[in-house]
Amino acid sequence: MAFRRATKKEAFIPTDSTGDIAFLLLIFFILTVVFTNETGLVVSLPRADASEEGIRDMLSNVFINEKGMVSIDDMIVRPDQVAAVMSQKLAENPFMIVAFKTDKETPYGVVSDVMEGLKEANAVKVFFNTDLELPGVAY
Repeated sequence: MAFRRATKKEAFIPTDSTGDIAFLLLIFFILTVVFTNETGLVVSLPRADASEEGIRDMLSNVFINEKGMVSIDDMIVRPDQVAAVMSQKLAENPFMIVAFKTDKETPYGVVSDVMEGLKEANAVKVFFNTDLELPGVAY
């Protein structure tokens, strides 16, 4: 007697609708999730109105425009006068901080001369202010 080997049928799982099922599950989870709102600590910070006046007294603004004009606290000076003016200001307030702001088109030679004048006056507490450009505002 001859035995015939039966061919096995392979299992077939239809996967045509699995994408639809995945998107339906995704939409279900997005709609049913609950986001918690963390309240954290309520902190009331103090106002610093009085100290702003003290900071302005300790601050000296140096502006240089694109033409090389130097302004120290709204007083136009030449680059060679920076050392004398800043020496006088440092004599009045030895804790003076210099806020240095210049235009991006300013010649570097003028900036270097002003920095040398500050160094000569021993005004070594300098920070370079880099505010955003405001249209229509000239410094």
